[in-house]
Amino acid sequence: SQSEQQILSSKLECVQSIKDGVLVEAKCAESNFVTLFSQKGSGVKMQTQSSLKLFQVETETLYEKVDSEDLYVTSMLYEREETKREVTGGEVTELVWKLCLAHSASFETADLFMTLVFELRHLSLEALKAVWQRSSFKCRDNWQPLIDAIPSCATEACVVLMKEIIASREVEEDKAEYFFWSFSFIPKPTLGMIESLAPLLKSPGASQSCFLGVTALLHRFCSAYNSCDGVPAVQSVMRTLGKFLGGNCAVQDSESLSKMQLVLKAIGNAGLAAASLVPVLSSCASLKSNPIEIRLAAIQAFRRIPCSAQVSDLLPTGD
Repeated sequence: SQSEQQILSSKLECVQSIKDGVLVEAKCAESNFVTLFSQKGSGVKMQTQSSLKLFQVETETLYEKVDSEDLYVTSMLYEREETKREVTGGEVTELVWKLCLAHSASFETADLFMTLVFELRHLSLEALKAVWQRSSFKCRDNWQPLIDAIPSCATEACVVLMKEIIASREVEEDKAEYFFWSFSFIPKPTLGMIESLAPLLKSPGASQSCFLGVTALLHRFCSAYNSCDGVPAVQSVMRTLGKFLGGNCAVQDSESLSKMQLVLKAIGNAGLAAASLVPVLSSCASLKSNPIEIRLAAIQAFRRIPCSAQVSDLLPTGD
């Protein structure tokens, strides 16, 4: 309010001189008057004067010539020079300890974490298991660097280790979910990854992220191989999903309806691998006694199945 004493009073005045569209001089005077804890209007006053003046204008900027042979086109993905030395489990364990001791928001921590991810990629499954036994501890701030680094590793050994950690329930549920979602971003899935992850879909407590993460990985795997439908591990995953469907996706209650919607979404994720389920999906979509949510989910499950599977001939044409 106006009756209250103003604690800080500031004033800034600047004069600028411009010639031919270029700022040639700027003079500023600033004053700050603080009356905190003062009596009868007295206080502390600070005055600052600054002056900037243009000395010269460069008429031409010279650039250092670069040999065109040193230039190349690349993506914006982070590049890191591959190490030529053999990485040991002891070195990785030491890195985890350093991460625990480093300040969480420092450049050092970011560099150490990136180094940890790249060095994990050089370890075998046996070496990774040994590192896990020695380095799965929590830091003082409850952070587990190894758990955060493994999903970014993206090697077959790292995926198998994540599967074993999930199956043995050695990580909390939210971290397990983090593992599952990371499968969607693995650039080059291998057959060993599919073989390792397939049994997780059969576990009674398989979560939504388990179904979606594994089938997204399966789709990327099949996109890189021409005849993935003949791979036993792929067939195993699709048989597991097909059993959930039954013959026509019939559901009994709201719980089974939610589960069926999840399975249909996972089949849609699988894409190329799901061609063998086209007849069942067509039955699910055409059965009028099925809830509309199931029929729509069955139709949406065709979204990645190639036209060569004669989808148009099998989809329902009626209501």
